[in-house]
Amino acid sequence: MTMPKDAASGRLESQWDDARARGMSEPELLLYRSNLLGSDKRVTNYGGGNTSAKVMETDPLTGEEVEVLWVKGSGGDVGSIRMDGFATLYMDRLEALKKLYRGVEFEDEMVGYLPHCTFRLNPRAASIDTPLHAYVPRRHVDHMHADAIIAIAASVNSRDLTRRVFGEEIGWLPWKRPGYELGLWLEKFCRENPEAKGVVLESHGLFTWADDAKDCYETTLEVINRAIDWFEVETAGKAAFGGEKHGSLPAAERRRIAAALMPAIRGMVSKDVRMVGHFDDQPAVLEFVNARDMEPLAAMGTSCPDHFLRTKIRPLVVEFDPSNPDLDATLAGLPASIEAYRQGYAAYYERCRRGSGSGGARRRGSCRADRVARPRRRCPSTSAVPCGRGP
Repeated sequence: MTMPKDAASGRLESQWDDARARGMSEPELLLYRSNLLGSDKRVTNYGGGNTSAKVMETDPLTGEEVEVLWVKGSGGDVGSIRMDGFATLYMDRLEALKKLYRGVEFEDEMVGYLPHCTFRLNPRAASIDTPLHAYVPRRHVDHMHADAIIAIAASVNSRDLTRRVFGEEIGWLPWKRPGYELGLWLEKFCRENPEAKGVVLESHGLFTWADDAKDCYETTLEVINRAIDWFEVETAGKAAFGGEKHGSLPAAERRRIAAALMPAIRGMVSKDVRMVGHFDDQPAVLEFVNARDMEPLAAMGTSCPDHFLRTKIRPLVVEFDPSNPDLDATLAGLPASIEAYRQGYAAYYERCRRGSGSGGARRRGSCRADRVARPRRRCPSTSAVPCGRGP
């Protein structure tokens, strides 16, 4: 799969190949659609989002035709998923779960019922997003975390902005932790708005649907493109992030500085688990790290849980003056900065962790203590340096 021709403009181009899709079964079309969507990180990050299809299959015990939900399994990635990455569940059993639901205070117990709905003894575990797909009364459903959509979903005036960009075609639902209750909310929305093509979930992402695999894929792209187009018009001629504060250092100089900093950084953040680092100085990164508002914006943290899983709640900004670069001073200040970040994140974890039933910590993403020492560093004029587990 190739990057869309107009990637430079930000718009998404359909990569659907009718000749290739011809003759595919419904599960194969789901796989094809999923891989296409996941191939472009402007649609969703690695591991983010999920897809589903409701398929008629033969029950191995009764020989009768039954409706089966195929949905991306827990922990999978739509861009690289294969057929064994989908969970399969009887739709009639998923419908029967409604009789067991005791209310939002008990929705965590519903996760334990999902294995009882498994079709053909499929070992792939169903994710907590399964009800969100099951109860949308359409055959094909996409749930994506496109940056252009997150920019709307995470805004203070998210609801009004959604209406302004999409009119009546795309609805809006307030923040709700993914799970059984949100699945019922989606079903209610669909029943009350049969003409809607999808819904923006506040601070979360996008759901779109259709009764045909290709239509669902192209609806997803269409909705994201409308958001992209709207932002291009609204931001035309305006300085991003408060305008430029620093000019970028030459590429060779940036890499020389990174080569000096990264071994030290890796050692400091590998206190508990060995880490690997990645140096990123692509234009979009440089635009941000060179901006006047970089520090206050970085301190605000990520805009949605999907991003948080990759970057922690906020990056560590390293003091660095590109007009008078002093590597020795930067290196000398790193230990204190990283330790302060470590302590700050540990305090955040302790402040936000709660029992599994409350959902307080889950709203922000995983807060595992063994991941405290994983800041993402940003140096003005230089780069972003994310770190993660490695050999």
